Amino acid sequence: MATLKQNTHLLASKKLVGSVISITKNNAKVSLQITQEMVVDTFNLAHGSFTFGLADYAAMVAINEPTVVLGKVDTKYLKPVVLNDELTAIAEVTETKGKKVTVIVKVTNQIKELVFEGDFTCFVLDHHILEK
Repeated sequence: MATLKQNTHLLASKKLVGSVISITKNNAKVSLQITQEMVVDTFNLAHGSFTFGLADYAAMVAINEPTVVLGKVDTKYLKPVVLNDELTAIAEVTETKGKKVTVIVKVTNQIKELVFEGDFTCFVLDHHILEK
């Protein structure tokens, strides 16, 4: 399948939400390295918002429309994420009904353990949400 050009979230921080590995029609793969700044305690546990941010970014890139926004999400945190973990999010569009798009995202760590999964409901707006 042909690799597509990224059309959304072009200014997203690679350090905070990840780097796009690939984009194909209705799919995206994004990776994120867990760094010391993401750690919340002496056990080196990473804050869940970074895993969520990676998954959300992957969902947006899978849709790949410049005006996509998140509406709601049902998530499951399945395993802890810690310092130096290399996370990979795989996002797949599963349904499109008009402006509403459903995306399933699975996040694994470097040893292929599933650490997070989410069912994202997104909307492709007619114009940017902040545009008047």
